[in-house]
Amino acid sequence: MTKLTQKGIKYDWGEKKENAFQLIKQKLCSAPILALPEGSEYFVVYCDALHKGLGSVLMQREKVIAYAS
Repeated sequence: MTKLTQKGIKYDWGEKKENAFQLIKQKLCSAPILALPEGSEYFVVYCDALHKGLGSVLMQREKVIAYAS
């Protein structure tokens, strides 16, 4: 779907793009499943910042512990 945002790309909405859109919509509308932290394991923080906002995820062993935005 990201190809649709590129300059000069013909807008052709087919079954593959529709399936990707429906999957993204379902993921955004479903409640996140959070894991409890395990005391002795390392944490990983992923973040992305713009001029008007910030989004971050706290993870441990590839499981989401918390989201922040």
